[in-house]
Amino acid sequence: MSVIMLNGSPHEKGCTYTALTIVADELKNQGISSQIIWLGNNPVRGCIGCAGCKNTGRCVFDDDAVNAIGEKLKDADGYIFGAAVHYASPNGAMVAAMDRLFYSHGRYMKNKPAAAVVSARRAGTTASFDVLNKYIMINNMIMVPSTYWNMVHGSRPEDVLKDEEGVSVMRAIGSNMAWLIKLLQNAKGTALEAPVEIPKARTNFIR
Repeated sequence: MSVIMLNGSPHEKGCTYTALTIVADELKNQGISSQIIWLGNNPVRGCIGCAGCKNTGRCVFDDDAVNAIGEKLKDADGYIFGAAVHYASPNGAMVAAMDRLFYSHGRYMKNKPAAAVVSARRAGTTASFDVLNKYIMINNMIMVPSTYWNMVHGSRPEDVLKDEEGVSVMRAIGSNMAWLIKLLQNAKGTALEAPVEIPKARTNFIR
C-alpha cells in the first residue's frame, strides 16, 4: 500500500515539502509507504483543450514532467497534492500540471483517497486549498478528512515545524489516509470495492 505525493512548489525542499514529509512520517507509522515527487522548476505547459489525451491516455505535450508523473500515479493507493501559495492561488506550474494530469491520467485516481495541502507565509491558503480540492471532487475521489484546513505557515522549512496546529493537521491527514486505504484494501473482492457508477450527464447552459 502506497501513497504518491506531488510537491508542486518550485522549491524542492521548501515549506511544501516539509509539510508533505510530516504526512509521510505518519503514514510510515501506520504501515503505509509513500513517495514525494517534485514537479520541478522547469516550465510546465498549460492545457490547450485539444482532447488529444482522450485517444492516447497521455498528454500530447511530452516535453515536461506531466506524463512521467502521470504514469507513476497508476499503482498508488492514495494521493496528496501539495502546492505553494502565489498571489492567493496555487503556484502556476502546479495548476498547469493538475489540469493536464487529471484530464490525461485521472482514470488511475478514480475512487481512491486524496488530499490537498497548501503552504504560505501568511495568507491565501484557503483560496488555494479550494482550487486543489476541486480536482479531487470532480474526479470521483475520496476526500481525506483532517482536523482543520490543510495548510501550514512559514517562510522557511523550520518555520513550518513551529506551526504546531499545521503539523497536527498534516499528521491527521496521514492517519486518516492510512485508515481509508486499509478500509478500501479490506473491501477488495467484495460488493463494497467500488461505488455503483452513475452515468454522467453533460449539458450546456447555452444550446
